[in-house]
Amino acid sequence: MKKLYLVRHAKSDWEHKHLRDNERPLNERGLREAPEMAQFILKNKKLKPDLIISSTANRAYHTALIFANILGYQLDKIIISNKIYEGGVKGIMQLIQSVDNNVSDLILFGHNPDFTTLAEAFSSKQIGEMVTCSVAALSFEVSKWADIQENNGKLLWYEKLK
Repeated sequence: MKKLYLVRHAKSDWEHKHLRDNERPLNERGLREAPEMAQFILKNKKLKPDLIISSTANRAYHTALIFANILGYQLDKIIISNKIYEGGVKGIMQLIQSVDNNVSDLILFGHNPDFTTLAEAFSSKQIGEMVTCSVAALSFEVSKWADIQENNGKLLWYEKLK
């Protein structure tokens, strides 16, 4: 069985107009909510990732660092992939399908609308727009990541902060 966790980055800061989109940092709310959600996931879902992959965007990577620290994952083991930022749904799917089969629990940190599209396509469940710092957990009855495709996953849970 493979488990995939899609985490939409925490709330980002739009005040720095001179920054490119992928350079935008987390804002105060994002810096507050990311540890809150990570603590909730650790306490209530007992999540221990085998692999964390983040978008190249600053806001996603910073969210990944916060989660990794709280979940006890080595920060220097986080992989950064442009496929999450620029690859669209197809690129993210290729990334997932290329993950080493020794990995059971994979967390991706990225963006909408791609993460909502993937969560709904994998599970055939409507979750609505994934809000910032929300997490969709999916399971797949497969032994290889390459076998993951649309409609062969199950939505285990979807959590967002109140």
